[in-house]
Amino acid sequence: MNQNSTPLFTALKNYNKLKVLPFDVPGHKRGKGIPEFSEFLGKKVLEVDVNSMKELDNIGNPIGVIKEAEQLLAEAYSADHGFFLVNGTTSGVQCMIMSVCHPGDKIIMPRNAHKSATNGLILSGALPVYIQPETSKKLGIAMGITLESVKKAVELNHDVKAIFIINPTYYGAVSELKAIIDFAHEREIRVLVDEAHGAHFNFHPEFPSEAMTLGADMAAVSLHKTGGSLTQSSALLLNEGLVDRHKVKTILNLTQSTSASYLLMSSLDVARKNLAINGEEIFSELLIHLREAREEINKTKGLYAFGKELIGTPGVYDFDETKLGINVAGIGLTGFEVYDILREEYEIQVELADVYNIMAIVSIGDSKYSINTLVEALKDISKKYDKGNPLEYGGHSLKNPDIVVSPRNAFYARKKSVLLEEADGQISGESIMAYPPGIPIVTPGERITRDMIDYINFLKDQHSMLTDIEDSKANYIKVLGI
Repeated sequence: MNQNSTPLFTALKNYNKLKVLPFDVPGHKRGKGIPEFSEFLGKKVLEVDVNSMKELDNIGNPIGVIKEAEQLLAEAYSADHGFFLVNGTTSGVQCMIMSVCHPGDKIIMPRNAHKSATNGLILSGALPVYIQPETSKKLGIAMGITLESVKKAVELNHDVKAIFIINPTYYGAVSELKAIIDFAHEREIRVLVDEAHGAHFNFHPEFPSEAMTLGADMAAVSLHKTGGSLTQSSALLLNEGLVDRHKVKTILNLTQSTSASYLLMSSLDVARKNLAINGEEIFSELLIHLREAREEINKTKGLYAFGKELIGTPGVYDFDETKLGINVAGIGLTGFEVYDILREEYEIQVELADVYNIMAIVSIGDSKYSINTLVEALKDISKKYDKGNPLEYGGHSLKNPDIVVSPRNAFYARKKSVLLEEADGQISGESIMAYPPGIPIVTPGERITRDMIDYINFLKDQHSMLTDIEDSKANYIKVLGI
């Protein structure tokens, strides 16, 4: 196929030239009904915020330009089929789980999976078999999973239907994906991959391998994170074999909006073209700047920008260099504190922070200037804020939870609200997590432990953004009971 073409985007531009008088939705009628917003964004944006029609195809049953654009997407990602997502990668992750798991089916997943995966358990009725990712004691963060841990989980759960893998983790660690896929397929176990942070993998030879290339059954990919498309636009990829593509489409139509944004979909079309045609050249230049940045940061007192030297350590089979993680414990500050300093004093927004690290995502839209600006700010912070007393790793590594009730049953069960401090031993009726990264500390149906409570209190002290809990201050938590 011609990766230079943009069938959906081209059709949208051609439609815009017609100046059709709209008596359909959306109700702003090409921006006229919301002039303040139109003036701020520009009239062109509102003019192409249109509804499904013949020449623009329909995401529910694409037979025209959307279908062609999705075929180009699949080819670019070495997949048999591709689907546009306008409800984010969250909808793709949940669709993957619902496509292969019926209520009561078991699915193996790492405990550091995103909340979209745990919510997918509620929607599907599947039962999680959690495996702990490997942990870096030096950095205080979770890494990938190993083939050995997957084998042990399968030995204890012969009836498991699927394995869910993160490729890469938020911090850039890549698991033994090919070996895990081969092991699973020998047993007809489906392999589902959360590739939210790996949208760029297939477009440069020095990046880790992309899931579809390695033979995974399905992968959900956030082109908006590192590929350049608009926020909330993502893709679902499928390889023929163990998964029925017709069932996948049915589930997407069950959960995805019927009013798909043409702004989002056309941005996917253009981002795919840019990655396929220009990706290798762009990323070659970025890798040069990233490697220079890591060298500069690692010359700075108290800072450590980790990278490919981690390969070979537990849970790190490969590493994504576009994840610029910096350990700041050496200057005596937490990652949360450095995150705030960067935002408030340097007007730099990094992706996330934890106790010991900050993490900046470098993507197709970055440049030498943007990367160097961050590096210089970090150097300045080291000079101004170094306490001369490095933080010691205290550890907040939580054990695999005791799952008492299935996530789905717990979600629908009767609940009561109790003080968080008094919840030790109770069965949680809701999720709670820091966002980002959106990795649950506890989910419905799990027994709440003192370690969980202590960690939540620590996050509250650090002014982390806690989400998914009904009490916005996280003083109370819903538990099962009346």
